Amino acid sequence: MLEKYISAAAGREKAELVLKNAAYLDVFCGVIRKGDIAVVGGKIVGIGSYEGEKELDVSHLTVLPGYIDGHVHIESSQLSPEEFASLIVPRGTTTIIADPHEITNVCGKAGCEYIAKASENVPLDVKIQLPSCVPATPFETSGAVLNGKDTEAILKEGYIYGLGEFMNYPGVINCDADVIKKLEAAHARGKIIDGHAPAVYGETLNAYLCGGISTDHECVYKEEIDEKISKGMYVHIRHGSSTQNLGNAKCMTSANMRRFILCTDDRHAADLKEKGHLDDALRRLVADGVDPIAAVTCATLNCAECYGLKYKGAIAPFWAADLVVVDNLKNFNAKYVFKDGKLVAKDGKPLFDTSKRYLPENVLNTVHVKTLKPEDFTLTLKGKKAKAMTIEPGGVVTGCEIVEVQSVNGDVDVKGTDILKMAVVERHKMTGNIGKGLFKGYGFKGGAMGITIAHDSHNIILLGDDNAALATAANKLKEIGGGMVLVNSATGEVDSVTLDIGGLMSSRDAEGLQRDSKALIEKAYSMGVKRELEAFMSLAFLSLAVIPKLKLLDTGLFDVEKFSFTDINAE
Repeated sequence: MLEKYISAAAGREKAELVLKNAAYLDVFCGVIRKGDIAVVGGKIVGIGSYEGEKELDVSHLTVLPGYIDGHVHIESSQLSPEEFASLIVPRGTTTIIADPHEITNVCGKAGCEYIAKASENVPLDVKIQLPSCVPATPFETSGAVLNGKDTEAILKEGYIYGLGEFMNYPGVINCDADVIKKLEAAHARGKIIDGHAPAVYGETLNAYLCGGISTDHECVYKEEIDEKISKGMYVHIRHGSSTQNLGNAKCMTSANMRRFILCTDDRHAADLKEKGHLDDALRRLVADGVDPIAAVTCATLNCAECYGLKYKGAIAPFWAADLVVVDNLKNFNAKYVFKDGKLVAKDGKPLFDTSKRYLPENVLNTVHVKTLKPEDFTLTLKGKKAKAMTIEPGGVVTGCEIVEVQSVNGDVDVKGTDILKMAVVERHKMTGNIGKGLFKGYGFKGGAMGITIAHDSHNIILLGDDNAALATAANKLKEIGGGMVLVNSATGEVDSVTLDIGGLMSSRDAEGLQRDSKALIEKAYSMGVKRELEAFMSLAFLSLAVIPKLKLLDTGLFDVEKFSFTDINAE
């Protein structure tokens, strides 16, 4: 094959494909150049003046390297890997660093294998990062446990690219024996390790980095970003649905810009379809004043270099012919997308078939709970004051507020207030665990809502003001094998969307899922959910015990800052 590359590059043979009259981004020098781009066998072989067996005139357009998402959970789209690809490839994304943390917490190793296998037949490079924290903390019940020995064994398998975000930063810093075993296993195999260390500074950060961790997507403050970059880390600029930190780009300078990479982390199907993927992040960044060449470099070369993706992320001889042809560097509308030199999308539409989806039995039927009754949601307090969780729009950090509540017959009565009952029902091992708490400020009234996406152990999480409705919601989720549900106490109406793959993703097509999800979300808003919140997906982060401040687990109320359980009763 090298002879073919060299002969075509030298002009002795025609290239298989030539993009004629291209204006293309040279990410190495940070300039737009012009020339014909010649492609043979999935590689760019030359830029200059070329003839091809096939030629495409791209005058008045701009050719960019295919985008690389530096950290994403496919499961958060609620789509199968095939349908996920059908939405992001036409937007210009050709490679993703995928951490199947969600489905692995539910299905164990089988979840990782499913994501890898289902991704094989789509024109998208899916680099699997083995989840490092299953479960995220030892304080909750997950569907699986991957200890150091398990991690060591799975890292040897060919489909694993690296080790996923190390959320258990206290375990790293305090040299937990099992954590050290995982880190050492990754280093022994030469694997990159992703990080997750919000607001970690100074000597504590030094200790974390001595685990050999390379990235962080949880940075918020300028001083945090500056310190982490100064100590060798790559910092993600994140554009998810519930979690965004595009503002990190304001810390980018000409001196440090090579240490920033773009990612989406968690992005839902509706946003992918209506707004886009990394192309949407690029639009937003440029609109906010970021230099478009710098922004694209963060989405291409920087990410490729961070993750050791050799010959990806740039337009140059012998580099992968992963290309996106856009209208301009303001709108980033993808006119053509090439993967390994083949046209795979045009004018925002995929040119590949996703109708035959891989669907093994071991990722189905994952909701295992007893039939719930209204009395299972009784919440008895010692007095009239209690701790209630709060949340700020646009993020996943929760607060704790002391509220006054009334009780009737030994059960908290929240009707007519801005307080709701919360519950996290264990759904993996039939333990019967139900964590109970209170939430202030969601806006919802008149029933219950629930979801089987509850980071990171993905138990059932419920919110409501009616015990009977809470029980109905939980039982409906059991009946449909996972998903989202809304119960209206006044009408008795029960609406739901099924997520049959691990209780996280749908085996349906993206169009149908998006339509039905949108309708359910609108019903939730009509029942009072504040529109500045993601109606259901904001719920999904209320049990995430690695993000401050107060969270609810199936085992009880948890203070993340103290990393221990806390009493709901307040003085």
